[in-house]
Amino acid sequence: MSKSATSSASHPRGRVYSLAEVSRHTTRSSTLVTYAGKVYDLTAFLPDHPGGDDIILEYGGRDIGQVMSDETQHVHSKAAYEMMEEFRVGELGGGEKIVSEDWVADENFHPDETDLLSDFNTNKFIDLSKPLLMQVWTAPWTKEYYLSQVHEPRHLKESARMFGSDLLEPFTRTQWYVVPLVWWPIAAFLGALSVGQFNDPSLSAKQLLQFPPNLSVLPTATVFSLSSWFTCFAVGVVIWTILEYLLHRFLFHLDYYLPDAPWAITLHFLLHGVHHYLPMDRLRLVMPPLLFFVLQTPFTRLAHLLFPKAIANGIISGSFAMYVMYDMGHYALHHTKLPAYLAEMKRYHLAHHYKNFELGFGVTSKVWDYVFGTMLVTNTK
Repeated sequence: MSKSATSSASHPRGRVYSLAEVSRHTTRSSTLVTYAGKVYDLTAFLPDHPGGDDIILEYGGRDIGQVMSDETQHVHSKAAYEMMEEFRVGELGGGEKIVSEDWVADENFHPDETDLLSDFNTNKFIDLSKPLLMQVWTAPWTKEYYLSQVHEPRHLKESARMFGSDLLEPFTRTQWYVVPLVWWPIAAFLGALSVGQFNDPSLSAKQLLQFPPNLSVLPTATVFSLSSWFTCFAVGVVIWTILEYLLHRFLFHLDYYLPDAPWAITLHFLLHGVHHYLPMDRLRLVMPPLLFFVLQTPFTRLAHLLFPKAIANGIISGSFAMYVMYDMGHYALHHTKLPAYLAEMKRYHLAHHYKNFELGFGVTSKVWDYVFGTMLVTNTK
């Protein structure tokens, strides 16, 4: 039996497929059909079909309801319908679409709240009235069906729960002001350390953090050290804008290269999928400090491998400061009335969510979208 059939065995109801996914299984090596909302893998049945395999292949990837009841084509007994259950591998999910190329960008956009019961019954995706994470981990969806649904925004007045546990749930929610409270002081400390290291390369972070403070090791600002640090800081700002684009496009939107496995789908959902699914959730618009700590670690280590300490810390201070601006800006793009330039960026970013999520990866700027050919043209009123 084909891969699609065997992969459904772990779930009692089989997997949930998109119609587009079924429509591609039209060959002798993999033949899927639909009937009464269910999906059947008839690959193994092709050589045994009394009417020959040609008629099954003719309807491969399609619904066979009409041909099954057409006596001019082939008469099917009650036993034939019962035998079909042996080949059932899942069911069709809903095809409701919210993302559209016709979506008109409006900085005053306020979406309607999702009808939870209707949404779940129609789309067979996530029940937003229940904790999300275990639903994703144990879900019967195929990867393609997950991707087709997670990019269709839903809207709630309150944040959906990620965990059932009250102990774990707070770690999934972050108020916007937590980001500057945590990362701006760290950026400032690294900036001061960089200034000091341009004057004294032996200066370490441990020396600056000792208590009580040793005034003799505090950084001395000179024209050379300040100008050197500022140059590195500016380079760090530019580097962040590149990282912002690359991470958004190639990590957060890994999408079609994602393995079709529960761990991969769950990780995708935690990293970015939940944001596209619930784009107006105020408590999931900025990164939890722990997540940013994990993401920044390889890049800061690389900076220290490539550059002397003073230069590395100066660059990192600029990148961290710009990251804070990025995350606060991201929150503002979803929930704040903004001046002209930022209002245009708000329309641009909302179009990434509601018009075409495969374009428009820039959040603080469109520059890298221009450079790499992923510019998104917005429809405005």
